[in-house]
Amino acid sequence: MVQTKKQKYLFLAFCLVPTFIMFSIFTLYPLFSGLYYSFFEWSGASNTREFVGFDNYVELFNDEVIPATIWHDYFLVATKVIGIMIMALFIAVALTQLKIKEAPFYRIVFFFPNIMSVVVIGILWMFIYNPSLGLVNSGLEVIGLEEWTRPWLGSETWALPSLVLPSIWAGIGLFMLLLMGGISNISKSYYEAAKIDGANEWQQFWKVTLPLIWPQIKISILYIVITTLNGSFIIVQVMTGGGPNNSTHVMGSYLYQQAFTQYNFGYGATIGVMILVLSLITVVLLQLLLRKERVEY
Repeated sequence: MVQTKKQKYLFLAFCLVPTFIMFSIFTLYPLFSGLYYSFFEWSGASNTREFVGFDNYVELFNDEVIPATIWHDYFLVATKVIGIMIMALFIAVALTQLKIKEAPFYRIVFFFPNIMSVVVIGILWMFIYNPSLGLVNSGLEVIGLEEWTRPWLGSETWALPSLVLPSIWAGIGLFMLLLMGGISNISKSYYEAAKIDGANEWQQFWKVTLPLIWPQIKISILYIVITTLNGSFIIVQVMTGGGPNNSTHVMGSYLYQQAFTQYNFGYGATIGVMILVLSLITVVLLQLLLRKERVEY
């Protein structure tokens, strides 16, 4: 009996210790290092660092660009959550409920952007938005809407909204598959019972499908929010570089600019701390707002 318990603990240690070591190296160490460097004035390249206390945080609250970057991030969060969830849910229901013969092909087509690099996606959409040769302006000219053509990524008004389409396009496939898995696990007997009660397809969707896949929807929303707040800077950096005139800067891209372009690493670390705090607050609030008892029929 003692030997069995010992073997059990050894097995648990064998599974957990390597994972904890990797988690410490790639998550905890960067986290605490960023917090530590936020109290210093440092270029990121020199051997000397000057301790400045909370001066970087005072500068953060007085920086006129910071409120705009926060707004831009949450604008992308809101538009991506709405756009991706509506499209992914619509496609998932269509491919599972409508008995489309080409469903496997469409799954591959919609998932394909997820296997592409975000950098490649950004470059591709830069060509699509090209004022002279891009598909958007060319398409508008073909249908007689020349007055709607504009330099999409060069306009302070339209540059940020222009980033929404590639962001949604790149994210639909993953969540489509997640929702398809949830819908496929719903027993057909529920739909048969709903039909007997006189429910049409729309009512079946609202009363049967949506409540039973709520856990997958909640996970999808949280994942979109977290990845947007922490990773939207990549597509911003590729497509606009934060311009024109800081009109597309998000918190991550502004951090990159401060730390690796202007060599103000201490202030960049301070922005990183702000991103962490805002991400945690947002996730906690979403957990409370999306809290719902699991539905079982």
